[in-house]
Amino acid sequence: MKSLFKVSLLAATVMLAAGCQEKDTNADKKPAAEQASTVQFKSDDEKAAYAIGISFANYLSTSLEKPKEIGVDLDKDIVLKGIKDSFAGKAGMKEEEARKVLQGLDKRVAEKMKEKQSKESAKNIEAGKDFRAKFAKEDGVKETKSGLMYKVLKAGKGTSPKATDTVEVQYKGTLIDGTKFDSSYDRGEAAKFPLNRVIPGWTEGVQLMKPGAKYKFVIPPELAYGKQATPTIPANSTLVFEVELVKVDKKDDKATSKK
Repeated sequence: MKSLFKVSLLAATVMLAAGCQEKDTNADKKPAAEQASTVQFKSDDEKAAYAIGISFANYLSTSLEKPKEIGVDLDKDIVLKGIKDSFAGKAGMKEEEARKVLQGLDKRVAEKMKEKQSKESAKNIEAGKDFRAKFAKEDGVKETKSGLMYKVLKAGKGTSPKATDTVEVQYKGTLIDGTKFDSSYDRGEAAKFPLNRVIPGWTEGVQLMKPGAKYKFVIPPELAYGKQATPTIPANSTLVFEVELVKVDKKDDKATSKK
């Protein structure tokens, strides 16, 4: 994990440079079009330096606020004082002490993040159970021994794929609140992959389908990503997929057995 304080420190540096402009803006209450800086640059280097400041400010303007979400309150005024004192050669901490403090901060942040994730994970488990219980009452819903739930939206024809086959599918994936996290439809092309290379719920579920079929799957966490969180899927999430099986590329079992 990167040091949270290092990110915040960089944001504070930018905010220090922008502080006077922010005060002037608030005082004048001018329309946005009239708030442009009147800074005059003597060289391209000065202009580039200013542009770097803007870039950092745009990217890191909320860095000092984010720690508050997990209960770490980094006072901006104290951060700015540390920057000023350091630039003035009057830092109130030696480098070794500052390093230990930052290490302690990283540890606290990690612990608080773990605690927050644990609470969210527990909520996701309970919410998923409630969602699956309601889905189970819908007409046509079936459940396998593993806990995979599905509903046939459209029947298909032909031979169902095996786990070792490659399938071509169109699909949409959402969380139980309807938030879409993936869709082949949005990409404008079907997805193609070996069926045994995806999450267990997909490997099992698509084997129930025949080409041309469309199913709705409700996949419990243990058949999806479990405790592992992704940028778009929280830990222990129940996932909902609508899947169309477009094509099955059968693997040559005889050729495989000779290898």
